[in-house]
Amino acid sequence: MSSHSFLIWRLLRQHISIAQFLGFFFANLLGMVIVLLSLQFYEDVIPAFSGDDSVMKNTYVIVSKKIAATDVLGGKAQTFTPDDISELQSQSFTRRVGAFTASQYQVYGSLSMGGIGMGTDMFFESVPDEFVDNKWPDAFAGDKADRLSLTTLDEVPIILPRSYLAIYNFGFAQTKNLPKLSEGVVSMVQLDLRLRGQGGEEHQLKGRVVGFSNRLNTVLVPQSFMQMSNATLNAPLGSAAPLNAQPSTLNAQRSTPAPTRLIVEVKNPADDAIATFMQDHGYELEDNSLEAGRATYFLKVVAAIVMAVGLLISALSFYILMLSIYLLVQKNAEKLQNLRLIGYSPSRISMPYQLLTVAMNALVLLLAFAIVFWARSIYLERLWQMFPTLSEGRVDNTLLLGFALFILVSFFNSLAIRRKIKYL
Repeated sequence: MSSHSFLIWRLLRQHISIAQFLGFFFANLLGMVIVLLSLQFYEDVIPAFSGDDSVMKNTYVIVSKKIAATDVLGGKAQTFTPDDISELQSQSFTRRVGAFTASQYQVYGSLSMGGIGMGTDMFFESVPDEFVDNKWPDAFAGDKADRLSLTTLDEVPIILPRSYLAIYNFGFAQTKNLPKLSEGVVSMVQLDLRLRGQGGEEHQLKGRVVGFSNRLNTVLVPQSFMQMSNATLNAPLGSAAPLNAQPSTLNAQRSTPAPTRLIVEVKNPADDAIATFMQDHGYELEDNSLEAGRATYFLKVVAAIVMAVGLLISALSFYILMLSIYLLVQKNAEKLQNLRLIGYSPSRISMPYQLLTVAMNALVLLLAFAIVFWARSIYLERLWQMFPTLSEGRVDNTLLLGFALFILVSFFNSLAIRRKIKYL
């Protein structure tokens, strides 16, 4: 603060009501703490409901048809017809529907670590890329995907269910005295894949795990790879497709089997119409995805309500501060007018008040951060007792929101003060 501003401040600090400014300070602090704590609590708790799934959103549900004993004995396939898909798409709770595409060829996968080799028969499935939060490599998207070929492909990205890794670590590895594997280790290991088509042709490829999912019970590959590999390998015996044939020219020659599973993005996982529709049509939802979606939805609603209350308190505190400043300015109106007459600009006169409000807002922000992270350390201990594997949520969003509120409130405080003095 310059010497002139300091003298102005000494002149204008009379009539300051400490009680009014303390009222603003604590009201603003309470509102800021509520807003930041609700956001941070949401960030820390949401992995417990979503399973920290980086592959699928909680608004996605996987739908299949119930399998009855009569269907098994009669050999009836539980597939979805185009009419089934259209009906599901037309429901009020549905945003979009995608179908699982299964591999129409044999897959054998193996890996070798430390002289120990393991291998098994596998299967591939894919869903439209917009349903997968993990972005596939660029080679499998856009125009590059049209040039995919089994003869030139270097590596196939794969998403595995986390349950597969758990079965290996706590079942197979323990009984065979094999090393346990973490997700990071598995992601660094290359898989040897052997694809064998109906026409007898065979291709050796490399695969790499790029993600894990709690809700997908399948081995997921990019949709573009699935279309290309099915078109190349799904040929009748004795009429294998050319190795460099494009999917666009081959798909017309193949009949794609009807899907047995659908992935559906719903608008509101808590909508009762979803469960009613699924029950009436004999559909099943895999892995209790609807319950997880409902829990996440309610958590978002509660967090939004609490944040709204905090913002309301902050807005009221802003109003209290403005009333206090306006009252202070009104009491010093004669002095302010005299300062204007002797040549002081409105910006020079308003600076002491602006610095006061900015300093108070900065102190509120620092104290709010301290209270939020103190409270966070307490509830995280309780959460870890209930969910031992729960990872900490991000804090950067809370920090960004705090600084954004500080800048926004300080800006409008300063603007209102200057306008009041300018038109005095």
